[in-house]
Amino acid sequence: MPTVNPQQLADRIDTVLDILVAGDYHSAIHNLEILKAELLAQSQQNDEPGEKKQKAPWEI
Repeated sequence: MPTVNPQQLADRIDTVLDILVAGDYHSAIHNLEILKAELLAQSQQNDEPGEKKQKAPWEI
C-alpha cells in the first residue's frame, strides 16, 4: 500500500509555486492536475466500496 511522502509532496507544491511566480499559469495548473490525479489514485486504493466522500469546506 503506497503512502504519501510529505517531503515529496511539499517539493512538488514548491515546484508549482515556482511555476506560478514565473507566470506560466497553464503549466502550473497542468502540474496540479497531475498531482491531484496521483493523489486520488492512491486514495482510491484505500477506499471502501460505497463509502461517500464529503467535499472539503473550501471547495465550491
